[in-house]
Amino acid sequence: MTDPANTPLTGVIEARLTAALSPTNLLVSNDSHLHAGHAGHDGSGESHFSVRIESAAFAGQSRVARQRLVNAALADLLAGRIHALAIKATAPGES
Repeated sequence: MTDPANTPLTGVIEARLTAALSPTNLLVSNDSHLHAGHAGHDGSGESHFSVRIESAAFAGQSRVARQRLVNAALADLLAGRIHALAIKATAPGES
């Protein structure tokens, strides 16, 4: 999947996860500024992210299976543009 190079990565992540998992709630945070000077911080300002996602696709799935679903939706980005991704994935009704 290609994304315009000038699109902020938070928007790309949101679009990918929405298309793949139809979330009922989704929050993508760019945490790159918290990692300035750390390994993996490439100076782009778009290398470290947190995702909080609620989706019916996660019902009955283990934590690892949920993370795999998120990672699959973002696979090419994780292979290049995203250095770190923190994931909190829940099914509707879970906290």
